[in-house]
Amino acid sequence: MERSENNHSPLGDILIIIAGLFWGSMGLFVRRLNALGFSSIQVACLRLVTAGVIFALILLIKDPKGFKIKARDIPLFLALGLVSILFFTCCYFTAIRLMTMSTAAILLYTSPVWVMVLSVIFLKEKITSRKVIALILAFAGCILVSGFGGRVTLPGVLAGLGSGLGYGLYSIFGTFALRKYKPLTVTCYTFLIAGAGSIFVSDPSDLFSKISGAGSVPAFAGFVLLTAVVTAVIPFLLYTIGLNKTTASKAAVLATVEPAAATLFGFFVMKESLGLIAVCGIILVFTAIFVLSFRTGKED
Repeated sequence: MERSENNHSPLGDILIIIAGLFWGSMGLFVRRLNALGFSSIQVACLRLVTAGVIFALILLIKDPKGFKIKARDIPLFLALGLVSILFFTCCYFTAIRLMTMSTAAILLYTSPVWVMVLSVIFLKEKITSRKVIALILAFAGCILVSGFGGRVTLPGVLAGLGSGLGYGLYSIFGTFALRKYKPLTVTCYTFLIAGAGSIFVSDPSDLFSKISGAGSVPAFAGFVLLTAVVTAVIPFLLYTIGLNKTTASKAAVLATVEPAAATLFGFFVMKESLGLIAVCGIILVFTAIFVLSFRTGKED
């Protein structure tokens, strides 16, 4: 069934924005794990595997029948886990390695553009003036927040664009999956598959060696658990539920609150400086969210 923009629930917008705020805290956890010697890909592996296990436990307790999926839908879940989440993660961290974090972040947030185009092709959504204005405001805000980028290389740009495509594909594949399955089933299989795939690209022997040398095992396990819950379980579940209540293109733009939230977390928690340009970027992102969420009674 096609989801109409005009009868969506405002709750979907709110859930997606909250998800973006949770994602914005990711840097706080990643920095701690990087300081322990884990590479970015290994951090992603710990996060994905732990989140997959948590989702599986929740589904087992809440709705055991939710594990049942049709064989013909297995490719869809493989696409969610491998083509979207794992592909996006590998591309994003590759872009960070080849360029700067700010450049990688800017390219990552080309995702709403990908989603808007793919939504028209595959989901038959309409491109409206309000969506385009919000998209321009959000992308401009992300550029300002990220500090205009920095060192640029062709492989890095391709990897960065790949991360934006992979990130955006979660909204596309997720929309198809939510037409047949509940949000918890979708997120559970997505992370179980992504987590399994991440093990093969994270240098498993080195990863396990670092885990054993990370100090107190209970303390380390607790921190990894907290990382997975705050940066994956809660936000992805909220985003997937929200995606079930609105359109993919709108959800992708609303999620651009993440870099603005990350900057604010850095300022208030990590005592990082916050320049005027970054403040302007944050204002643009929240303006985009307002433009996209404001209802005039009819679609532009």
